[in-house]
Amino acid sequence: MANLLPRKYLRTIVNIKNQYKFITSFISTATLSGFKLFLVTVLAVYIANSTFAPQYFEILETHFSFSFGTHTFSMSLQHWINDVLMAIFFLVVGLEIKRDMLIGELSSLKKASFPIIAALGGMIVPALVYLFIDQSHPTGFGVPMATDIAFALGILMLLGKRVSLSIKVFLVTLAVVDDLGAILVVAIFYTNELHYDFLIYSALTYFVLMLFNYFNLTRVMPYLFVGIFLWIFVHSSGIHSTIAGILLAFVIPLKANKTSVEEIEEHNSKSPLLKLEHALHNFSAFLIMPLFAFANAGVALEFESVIENSTIVLGVFFGLVIGKPIGILLFTYLATLFKISEKPSNVSWREIVAVGFLAGIGFTMSIFISHLAFSDPHVVSAVKIAVFASSITAAVIGVCLLLFLSRKNSDIKEE
Repeated sequence: MANLLPRKYLRTIVNIKNQYKFITSFISTATLSGFKLFLVTVLAVYIANSTFAPQYFEILETHFSFSFGTHTFSMSLQHWINDVLMAIFFLVVGLEIKRDMLIGELSSLKKASFPIIAALGGMIVPALVYLFIDQSHPTGFGVPMATDIAFALGILMLLGKRVSLSIKVFLVTLAVVDDLGAILVVAIFYTNELHYDFLIYSALTYFVLMLFNYFNLTRVMPYLFVGIFLWIFVHSSGIHSTIAGILLAFVIPLKANKTSVEEIEEHNSKSPLLKLEHALHNFSAFLIMPLFAFANAGVALEFESVIENSTIVLGVFFGLVIGKPIGILLFTYLATLFKISEKPSNVSWREIVAVGFLAGIGFTMSIFISHLAFSDPHVVSAVKIAVFASSITAAVIGVCLLLFLSRKNSDIKEE
């Protein structure tokens, strides 16, 4: 019977099944990852303010080196985590974005427009709020633009059935677009002095990867092997090396051209993109992100630096806590008002406001950008404290709103 259905309906059926499987699996993984991130963060902050602090920071500053021909790479442990492991993290993010654009929530303009517009508002308005408060340190505008999807989903899952799956899907899709925006911000605004010879090498290497894709090479290892050289050249060019992970993700093929439900599902289990995403997702969620949090969340709570950098701190705080929900609500409301997009019927405006506050949980991505935005360690410490404070505040407000709405909805049903 399945073979008698037109191909487009077969793909629609399989896409719906795949999206449901992915969303439930993604939410489950992100929830556990969020809890683990919280525990690791608490541990890092405790150590950084204990008698073990000197050893903690000394280990992070320990240099590790390797040579490649005449080139020697020497970086501290913290930079290996932030530049190498985070490139793998961004590879996973890129795979998720590409899959979503091809067969997921971003695969059609109708489905994608609402969360895309929400994400744009959640990036633009926080940046403007920051710049309005602090014009003297404009490089920090990217810090309040980011959303930590693991923490945000972890908070949502604590509420259980009091939060609908539609709200969770909306937050996931919004955060995926938000990640793409953060990547573009890093690539455009947080780039050091460019070395054009290595840019040319990067372009030639990427051309090889594009040829792999063009000739339908479905083995993953050749992509990863050439991807190592892409990382080396991008790192040496002055562009932040994590961008190499995104670039690599976009050339790894999905390859889903089959004619029956069984054939499509069998192919998806062999898809290079889906196989690699599945292989790296847990590694990214349960190892890379906790390591990143442990290496970067350990901030000495010196509130003198907060006072000395009060405008930066206030810009980050209000950008995340106020800018995020206002931006998400304002942009989506205007989009529906002018018929540019359509709000999902099973998500209320009040729930969108609540999700907007949860999107203000910046944490890992905000901390990552803070290291790129500021070179002074005292400023970075102050920004981290601001990120902690704003993420906690946004989470509390978002949870309280969702609990209130859940209780109100249950009271209405009982009546």
